[in-house]
Amino acid sequence: MSKNTLFDKIWDSHVVQTIEDGPTQLYIDRMYCHEVTSPQAFESLRKRKLKCFRPQQIYCMPDHNTPTIHQEEPIADPVSCYQVEMLSKNAKEFNLPYFGMMHRNNGIIHVVGPEKGLSLPGMTIVCGDSHTSTHGAMGAIAFGIGTSEVEMVLASQCVLQQKPKTMRININGRLQKCVTAKDVALYLMSQLTTSGATSYFVEYAGDVVKAMSMEERLTLCNLSIEMGARGGIVAPDETTFQYIKGKEYAPKGEQWEKALAIWKSLKSDNDAVFDKELSFDVSDIEPRITYGTNPGMGIGITEAIPTENDMESDTDKEALSKALSYMEFQSGQTLIGHPVDYIFLGACTNGRIEDFRAFASVVNGRHKAENITAWLVPGSWSVHGQICKEGLDKILHAAGFEVRQPGCSACLAMNGDTIPAGKYCVSTSNRNFEGRQGPGARTILASPLTAAAAAVTGVITDPRTLI
Repeated sequence: MSKNTLFDKIWDSHVVQTIEDGPTQLYIDRMYCHEVTSPQAFESLRKRKLKCFRPQQIYCMPDHNTPTIHQEEPIADPVSCYQVEMLSKNAKEFNLPYFGMMHRNNGIIHVVGPEKGLSLPGMTIVCGDSHTSTHGAMGAIAFGIGTSEVEMVLASQCVLQQKPKTMRININGRLQKCVTAKDVALYLMSQLTTSGATSYFVEYAGDVVKAMSMEERLTLCNLSIEMGARGGIVAPDETTFQYIKGKEYAPKGEQWEKALAIWKSLKSDNDAVFDKELSFDVSDIEPRITYGTNPGMGIGITEAIPTENDMESDTDKEALSKALSYMEFQSGQTLIGHPVDYIFLGACTNGRIEDFRAFASVVNGRHKAENITAWLVPGSWSVHGQICKEGLDKILHAAGFEVRQPGCSACLAMNGDTIPAGKYCVSTSNRNFEGRQGPGARTILASPLTAAAAAVTGVITDPRTLI
């Protein structure tokens, strides 16, 4: 009798061959290409006079280097302009579907894939980007690959990979007011650390996960990589199926019924054996923020920053000291009331319509604080259109905010949206490393609700006090 995990079932069904004492040749159903990690791969194909093996399964779109204002004009930055133009050229030359800037399907790859029905249950999905883990929320095996592996998939629609170990994280309880999927993920990172899931592929399960919307699950899986995991996955269920149904690239008619029958079988067996299993009760957690320079350095918003006495090793003490020096925070300090300068709502972590609804729910009837510069960047043109359709743009505008054009924006500062040195940014993105949002920038990771609370008060604020 089968004792397989969901991960095992999808992986095993995609194995082309296994090399003894070596990697697995894994078939890939979908690859996404953006402008940063693909140019060398295409150039290598060109030199070797190779074509793409299955071009219809590879989708290209720029997102990292795209500016979030004046996309209808030529890109001013020469490096960004070159990379975006090269992706367009390569997609055309190799006959690949391409969603360029201003195309109705353009946006951040990890937002567009699920919302268009390109990412589906049971698939293997890769992209030259670590946050490919996002698509695991669809019930797919999705992971980031390097540029040489991008070339491998372009040429063969396969990739060589060592099979990861499996971990299940059970998340149970009842979330408190203003606690979101982003807060749950930040809590898990603080418990496991940023290396706690290294070499594992994580399946998320439990009451809290079952109750999450698809967009919340996408946020949760997006942040798997920040725990060191190879990826994250959630078993598809009725929430998944309703989200997919009717989407542009989803199966239709008879094909939908056939796909649905297969998707309903995609779950771990009751007695499935995982290499590691963890359980968390998140009933008592509060909205979370980070205080340091990796996503695992997080606290509940009313808690104090840890001291060296809270650290278990000299290495941890040194890391704490270095992080606090960079952030100009103090051990034992609470961050409520600390002034901030920038707010960023967006990224493949929190750039979806539910995130904009959450942000708007806080700022509605209030106004942006004078000391705040806010960048509100939808994850796709579809999200942008939905913001306008629901009238959220009017609520945001009345509160002093502007909705920008889609792109990765200030998540990684490759596109003109750069936080100045020494400034604090409450960001809904996924990483807070030194210089991630610009040289010398100080990033505080948070949910859209917590970002909105800071946007209207000008300081770090517990969103529960405003709702």
